[in-house]
Amino acid sequence: MSGELINGKQLAQEKRDEMKAEVEALKNQEGVTPGLAVILVGDHPASHSYVKGKVKDCKEVGIHSELKTLPDTVDEQTLLDEIDKYNNDDAIDGILVQLPLPEHISEDKVIDAINPEKDVDGFHPVSVGKMLLGKETFYSCTPAGIIEMVKSKQIPIEGSHVVIVGRSHIVGKPAGMLFLQNNATVTYCHSRTKDMSAITKQADILVVAVGQAQLIGPEDIKDDAVVIDVGMNRNEEGKLVGDVNFEAVKEKASYITPVPGGVGPMTRTMLLHNTIKSARNWRE
Repeated sequence: MSGELINGKQLAQEKRDEMKAEVEALKNQEGVTPGLAVILVGDHPASHSYVKGKVKDCKEVGIHSELKTLPDTVDEQTLLDEIDKYNNDDAIDGILVQLPLPEHISEDKVIDAINPEKDVDGFHPVSVGKMLLGKETFYSCTPAGIIEMVKSKQIPIEGSHVVIVGRSHIVGKPAGMLFLQNNATVTYCHSRTKDMSAITKQADILVVAVGQAQLIGPEDIKDDAVVIDVGMNRNEEGKLVGDVNFEAVKEKASYITPVPGGVGPMTRTMLLHNTIKSARNWRE
């Protein structure tokens, strides 16, 4: 037995094809072009790569995008002023500030400065609070993408035991909340968890998001578990690997996501979903 692949790249393409038609209809029927502003601070190579991909995705589906690049020496107030400019720009429906930021700039202040109605990253405290309460809001892109991937294979979530390894504000915590909203039973594991393997082995669906290369092996999962790998790490040979030992675990899992080509493409695609949703919200 070998686990079936949940191909994030393929699913993301299918979603983008649907979005292209949706954006076309918005333009033709309502004269609305969704707009996304991306602010990039500094020369972080990975950030440049992510941003380039996001701009390319926007172009593919017909979303207007604006990229503002600032040097890593920029002062905090200048960045906040840029955000304020986009907050008041009617052509912009979504604002994304690429993280991480230079140490002299407060990420909390920057996220707080974004109008929650344009918070397509789903990081603003208002968005997070609404998600917690089960209210309509923008969901963080990676957790939302994970839910879409699981549902795409008709994997039952209701009543399943979901174990989340990782408790970051960006992935771990919100992923658990979204599974909970879908009536799963959720357990969190983290660096202080005792005998973590005993808990991960109980998971019907295991989500691993800690940034530790190949942390999870076949001995850490039960037969036929669904394994979602959010990790993006470089191994000693410089190859991109996940938090899960893919080759070994796939023999035991029922479904598994690859790295690369798994969660990453869906994260980017959910950003487009949120931008289109925002464009609709502003015009209602």
